[in-house]
Amino acid sequence: MKTRSLSRHQDASTIFLTLVIAGVVGLTLAAYLSWANSQNTLAMRSQRWNAALPVAEAGLEEALTQLHYNGVTNLSANGWTVLTNSLYYKRNYVDGSSYYEVTIKNVDPPVIVSTGCVPAPLGSATTPYVKRRIQVNTTASGSSLGAAIIAKEQIFLSGNNVTIDSFDSTDPLHSTLGKYDPLKAKAQGDVLTNAGDGVTSNGKPLYALEVGDADIKGHVATGPSGTVDVTAGGTVGDSAWVTAATPGIEPGWASHDANVAVDDVQPPFSGGYFTPSGITIGKVKYTYNLDQSANYKLSILSGKLLVTGNATLWVTDDVNIGTGDFIQIAPGASLRLYVSAPSAVIGGQGIVNTDGYAKNFQYYGLPTNTSIDYKGNASFVGTIKAPQATLKLGGGGTSDYDFIGSAVVRALTMNGHFHIHYDEAVLNAQSHEYGVSAWNEVDPNAPLN
Repeated sequence: MKTRSLSRHQDASTIFLTLVIAGVVGLTLAAYLSWANSQNTLAMRSQRWNAALPVAEAGLEEALTQLHYNGVTNLSANGWTVLTNSLYYKRNYVDGSSYYEVTIKNVDPPVIVSTGCVPAPLGSATTPYVKRRIQVNTTASGSSLGAAIIAKEQIFLSGNNVTIDSFDSTDPLHSTLGKYDPLKAKAQGDVLTNAGDGVTSNGKPLYALEVGDADIKGHVATGPSGTVDVTAGGTVGDSAWVTAATPGIEPGWASHDANVAVDDVQPPFSGGYFTPSGITIGKVKYTYNLDQSANYKLSILSGKLLVTGNATLWVTDDVNIGTGDFIQIAPGASLRLYVSAPSAVIGGQGIVNTDGYAKNFQYYGLPTNTSIDYKGNASFVGTIKAPQATLKLGGGGTSDYDFIGSAVVRALTMNGHFHIHYDEAVLNAQSHEYGVSAWNEVDPNAPLN
């Protein structure tokens, strides 16, 4: 009996011990599984956290691209919307579930804020996304407008009494009330071409840069195999050299290593534009009136054009401003003229830029624009960027005309009495090139401002 009772006691003890061990093992296994699950969740969240940053950077790239092609005056293009606090906003998915939200603050220089959103692991209704946000301050990084004339191919400065110099409309020491003043002119009227020398169809030398009898207060440059041809009456150098009519090129003011990268102009917008109509003011009947700070589009531009807003106009088929006609930019207004038409002829009274600032008229030739003929009997105040176009400058008669601003073209030929005054301020005014000056990660849940 005692032996039998002891056996029962031992059996009970064994069962109890087994249950305790099993419980401990179960708790240990549960703890391990919980730890493993936590580690897995943390690892997944870490992966999503890391993935959110490239998504935010994709938004940054889109914003920089928007600034590159549209500057700060046409930020509503390409599907960007304006928020109530004057931020330009866009949201894009990078795959089926991750997306970025990016804003551009229209200040000088612009500020970009981009938020990358990636689905959270085991996301809940309250925290469905892992977010990271970067704030980027930009700085103008310059552009191809850093000279009076830049061309891919030959430049011919023929004509009579051609002069080139520079000023700065933002500097009172080098302008008067923002306008060109010959007494304050500078010697930064640089002329650059990537071209080398060639041969004409009849076997004559084709020099990369024909200075002729022009007076250039600035540097000249050609491609590696190019020649700067200066005739007896021509002079190139600093102000003292040119003012003294010293013939030839001042030592150190010519080079043969030009290799300027000039990107093609892209379309200004993909949709959301107006078709302008005419207006009569007093006795003047304008064919078109751009009275809003908005996008406009035409197939043919001719007649008289009045601009009273800060407008962008895209002309697709033909530009022909004939006798008695003009493009008039009212005080305080501006025009960015995009041309994809094969040719543009601007005659008549040309561009009437009332305020007289080059930044107020900007001509952009898309790759299909291969010819620009400016023969208006008036001075030109503005900038031209048409990398595939040959620009012809040729006013009628014997009058002298000023060309104030800059030109970036495929080639340039001149036949007239032109005085080119490069406004150094257009380097920043028309530049669409912005680089990153400061990059910081900020609270992704903070309000945008």
